[in-house]
Amino acid sequence: MAADEPVHYERRDQVAVVTLNRPEYRNAQNSAMTYALDDAFYRAADDDEVKVVVLRAAGDHFSAGHDIGSPGRDADVSFERRAGLWWDHTRHTGGQSRFAREQEVYLGMCRRWREMPKPAIASVHGACVAGGLMLAWICDLIVASDDAFFADPVVRMGIPGVEYFAHPWVMGPRAAKEFLFTGDRMTAQRAHELGMVNRVVPRDELDATTGELADRIATMPGFGLSLTKQAVNQAEDQMGMRAGMDSVFGLHHFAHAHNAEVGQDSLSGMNARSMKKSSEG
Repeated sequence: MAADEPVHYERRDQVAVVTLNRPEYRNAQNSAMTYALDDAFYRAADDDEVKVVVLRAAGDHFSAGHDIGSPGRDADVSFERRAGLWWDHTRHTGGQSRFAREQEVYLGMCRRWREMPKPAIASVHGACVAGGLMLAWICDLIVASDDAFFADPVVRMGIPGVEYFAHPWVMGPRAAKEFLFTGDRMTAQRAHELGMVNRVVPRDELDATTGELADRIATMPGFGLSLTKQAVNQAEDQMGMRAGMDSVFGLHHFAHAHNAEVGQDSLSGMNARSMKKSSEG
């Protein structure tokens, strides 16, 4: 795949394979990657031959989260808005800018991807941290390698979890509190025990296992898969997931504003290096 291509798209029979492709930055998500990922999901959704989507990553890690420090960080760049009607964040400053941007590229995009009318499988290896969790959680199934780990260390910034706040629903309230309160890594095996991960396999079997599962699902009627996915998602929303995310998104931005008012920036002075170190335990 091209080195300058932040997301690679490939079709394998009835399966679309979407690969995050910023391995030199542990697949940290800048806006260029986010919008390329959106293009890839639209492409898969529009292709009647595709029944299942696999989301995987190049390099040693699935994703280190939002890009808060690579040379390609583009938080101040305007992209075509797709997830909502909030104004262009680059025309404003302070909380107004942050709220508009994150409403679009984080919460809005993830919600739309979750509703893609085809089953999606996340194939996770290495680090799946903070914003990386959001990409895995919008998928319907997660297959993880035995060396994968999960973490949301943003409480170290004084922020109550990432923008797509699915924690209590994907792992249960008490596990979610421990996960957030400590910022510790969760192993793939522990994530499997909690029901957040469907399968754990050796690293060298990850691609094959994910592919076999995708091929098996692809034998089912496509419209039946779409309706079933919608049914389960609706049940999850009836359990309060969507409303809960809305309320926590407000708390998230209150924390950003508090940090900016009492400290040096909205991230409480944390950067890519310090966040990486904190996730290492």
